[in-house]
Amino acid sequence: MGGYILRRLALIIPTLFGIIAINFAVVQLAPGGPVEQMIAEIRGRGDVTMRVAGTGAGETSAPGLYQGARGLDPHLVADIRRMFGFDKPPLQRFLDMLGGYLRFDFGRSFFRDRPVLELVADKMPVSISLGLWSTLLIYLVSIPLGIAKAVRDGSRFDVATSAAILVGYAIPGFLFAILLVVVFAGGSFVQWFPLRGLASAGADLWPWPQRVADYLWHMVLPTMALVAGGFASLTMLTKNCFIEEIRKQYVVTARAKGASETRVLYGHVFRNAMLLIVAGFPAAFIGLLFTSALLVEIVFSLDGLGLLGFESAIRRDYPVMFGTLYIFTLIGLVMQLVGDLMYTLVDPRIDFERRG
Repeated sequence: MGGYILRRLALIIPTLFGIIAINFAVVQLAPGGPVEQMIAEIRGRGDVTMRVAGTGAGETSAPGLYQGARGLDPHLVADIRRMFGFDKPPLQRFLDMLGGYLRFDFGRSFFRDRPVLELVADKMPVSISLGLWSTLLIYLVSIPLGIAKAVRDGSRFDVATSAAILVGYAIPGFLFAILLVVVFAGGSFVQWFPLRGLASAGADLWPWPQRVADYLWHMVLPTMALVAGGFASLTMLTKNCFIEEIRKQYVVTARAKGASETRVLYGHVFRNAMLLIVAGFPAAFIGLLFTSALLVEIVFSLDGLGLLGFESAIRRDYPVMFGTLYIFTLIGLVMQLVGDLMYTLVDPRIDFERRG
């Protein structure tokens, strides 16, 4: 197992390089970079009124210049390009970026004037809270429900819960979040839960039990919004895995030997049926942590990684975009390795070292 882990860790390096290189190349082709964003802001504010003499209409006419920069002093445009590092060739910028990433130096945000690592550290607790609690609740609800549906396949319980699951699957998480706000957060009915953030005003001065209760109180609605749409697919996956295992010959043999139904279900079927479900845990956690929570963060005004990445993409804040991409990818690859290790915990018969 040790050799397998070392090989997987070694594969992380080329995988990270490939993902960063592809995204860097794609971004270079996208219009409207940070230089253009800054020029547009300057022109919109009217901060700069300098014109270049001798051009007839009083506008710059340098070939290849961003069209929105016409009318600005070319020295100012050059300073802006130098400020963002765009005075260097793309290959040199890419190599400089990789050199910094090897030292976990992701640079500074173009528009927030803060180190990227500091921004990510500030936003990470919010996203970790959403992703962790939502994933745990999804698994705690889906696995027992899926097992119950498999055991009672075709019964009224199975049909009724399938209808509820279809409704949960059909409603997007952000739409359910809006419904929760309208019903429970002072929209049109009651105000049982807070609408914004993860802490009340002045909570820093409260005793720690009260702070924990306040944090959990703020987490109820965002977590419910993510769990509602996330548990449907996992429940059906659990049900189908258990049904497939229950119909196999070893289950019939165990029952013929007099094993109780609980022993058959949890002593034999559970270990085999849970392999596929365990394999999906890292992907489910990463999906909730970095993608599904974006719109929920917006609805509940939670300043997390999803909102940070979205705003950075809109403003073309490249250091934040690539820094967060690097961190997300690294966490995702490590979680995939954790998923493989969980395979061996669920079923010790699996030996990745012998397979390698």
